[in-house]
Amino acid sequence: MNVIYLHTHDTGRWIEPYGYNVPTPNIQKLAEEGILFRQAYCAGPTCSPSRSALLTGMSPHSAGMIGLAHRGFQLNDYNQHLVQFLGHHGVETVLCGIQHEASSVDMIGYSRILDEQDYNMGQYDTDWTEWDLNRAKIVASFLKENHQNPFFLSYGMFNTHREYPQISEGINPNYVVPPFPLYDNEKNREEMARYISSAKVVDQCVEIVMEALNESGLENDTLVIFTTDHGPAFPFMKCNLYDTGIGVSLILKYPGNSKKGEAIDALVSQIDLFPTICDFLNLAKPDWLQGISLMPILQRETDSIRTEIFTEVTYHAAYEPMRCIRTERYKLIRYFDDWNQPVPANIDDSLSKDFLIEQGYLTTKQNKEMLFDLYLDPVERINLVHKDDYHPIYQELAKKLDRWMKETGDPLLNGKVEKPENAIANKRDCLSPNMCDFE
Repeated sequence: MNVIYLHTHDTGRWIEPYGYNVPTPNIQKLAEEGILFRQAYCAGPTCSPSRSALLTGMSPHSAGMIGLAHRGFQLNDYNQHLVQFLGHHGVETVLCGIQHEASSVDMIGYSRILDEQDYNMGQYDTDWTEWDLNRAKIVASFLKENHQNPFFLSYGMFNTHREYPQISEGINPNYVVPPFPLYDNEKNREEMARYISSAKVVDQCVEIVMEALNESGLENDTLVIFTTDHGPAFPFMKCNLYDTGIGVSLILKYPGNSKKGEAIDALVSQIDLFPTICDFLNLAKPDWLQGISLMPILQRETDSIRTEIFTEVTYHAAYEPMRCIRTERYKLIRYFDDWNQPVPANIDDSLSKDFLIEQGYLTTKQNKEMLFDLYLDPVERINLVHKDDYHPIYQELAKKLDRWMKETGDPLLNGKVEKPENAIANKRDCLSPNMCDFE
């Protein structure tokens, strides 16, 4: 069995298979030929922590990736990366495009890199539309090669990361709506139109890769995983523990799928993908894994594998420590220091951010704890943490969150988490992640 890991930047679930008016017909086709997970969540809604958790099968703080790789953060042990694990078991490990788990790709240990890494992480001054499309073609050429050994191929797209491309032909910002919870105005509609244009690039790349897979004759021997790192780069999404930040796309396509075309409502975490890959490849699971294999769901042995997921932020551009437990119905978000206002450096620069700041967003106060009943309030507007009727729910979730932090060795239990000596982080009142205003 081969594995193709297709991943995007900052997409969340804002694509066609999840019901949004973001036309992605090729990803829609992939979903119809595979399985769509409706309740999949990342382990940390920032780039490096999310990807590192997925590729080690551990929470970001357990893996050591509590910040961004290009800012000096790294895994505790790169031997725990899926790529090294698979390489030790005779799988050819191949990279094309974006990775975000190390400042240098050499630290990860891929056996083959299809494209020259002609960019420095964090220096986004390239035509990313052409960049992604060219790498899709490189991947297509690789798939048509003669393969002697099973392979794991990671193809990382830059899109739908900012800066978005210009608005594509046929997309009129007058007739789109900004994603919840952004205000519906001209500038936000323009940004959403550009996001839709970026998603169109992703869809074109998926088409190129999937057509090549079909033509190669490998389709019946390959597990395809399509996902993203976290929510889109809009305020209240990326780097937030609301569902708009932690909810991710997840599609699996594989041979012999008895659940083809189904949508799965089971609660799953991206850390569950590592043990799932182990089961597909008939490999014994390493002892560091914290995820749970999806195989019992795929084989119709059960409808669910977990009762809760956990997710976190420690550092993004700036320090903003928070943790979350989410069950099917309830969510508890907890902040872990005395800072009680927005951290602007942790919001990507954008017209939507500018609008919020102009309207006084930076003077608002942040609740230290938030409890939501997602059945009654799926958009997470009503904080129930002080409601007597919900106190037993609060106590149960708080106890589980505390236990998880202890069991996984969360450094927040010992107070402020200091960044590595050579890492950089913006001051928390710094307006932009692009300003050299560091702690």
